[in-house]
Amino acid sequence: MDRIICLTEESVETLYLLGKESLIVGVSEYVERPVEATLLPKVTQFIRSDVEEIIKLRPTLVLGFSDIQKDIARELIGRGLNVFVTNQRSLSEILSYIHMLGRLVGEQTRAIALTNDFQHRIETIKTKVAKLPRRPRVYFEEWDHPRLSGITWVSELIEICGGENIFSDRVGSMAKDRAVTDEMIRQRAPEIIFGCWCGKPVKIEKIMAREFYDTIPAVQNKFIWELSPAIFLQPGPALFLDGLDQMFSIIEKVALDECEIVTKI
Repeated sequence: MDRIICLTEESVETLYLLGKESLIVGVSEYVERPVEATLLPKVTQFIRSDVEEIIKLRPTLVLGFSDIQKDIARELIGRGLNVFVTNQRSLSEILSYIHMLGRLVGEQTRAIALTNDFQHRIETIKTKVAKLPRRPRVYFEEWDHPRLSGITWVSELIEICGGENIFSDRVGSMAKDRAVTDEMIRQRAPEIIFGCWCGKPVKIEKIMAREFYDTIPAVQNKFIWELSPAIFLQPGPALFLDGLDQMFSIIEKVALDECEIVTKI
């Protein structure tokens, strides 16, 4: 496999970390990590791809993610291309994905070393969390209209970093499985709100202005943060490289009553 097109971002970052960035000939318009990848030819969005441009690039392998890309995959397969689509939803499945991709490009040893490092980062955070006096309640909002809570890997990340995901019972892979209402959010009274809207900036002031949100501890204390979708909404290395530390740093401050401001990271 010497010419790879990546339909989503996590495969791009993984290939760079495996030292196989030279194989990539096309990427998503949304790619941000690493910054060098933004210079590569853009041939796809998440739900739409320029099939003719992909054909012109003569890929020997196309990498995709999730059932949402099934129609793109079907069309590319119908045009005679090799397509590998995965559906990783949990942190353990993401680590397995890195192993699989490592095998595909002949870097299995490097992939094992990479995932071992990620596991070590998790254990380091867990050690720090064990010293916290309490677990703050967390609401992670992936989308605002309709309100969507975080997917499985986000819920796991919250728990690893010392928080209690108020919607740990609503972490399904389909958007409808994660739909929540303002009443549900108010009833579960989050102490922290993370806004991470896919494809657009979070409007913290609009969250604070929602009807009856003034009864929510996170709003009363202005403990609302915007998180980067490039880190938290892609099932890949970014979660371990940056997501763990960023999320823990916030939850730790709230748990220790050392947090004072609304911020953005």
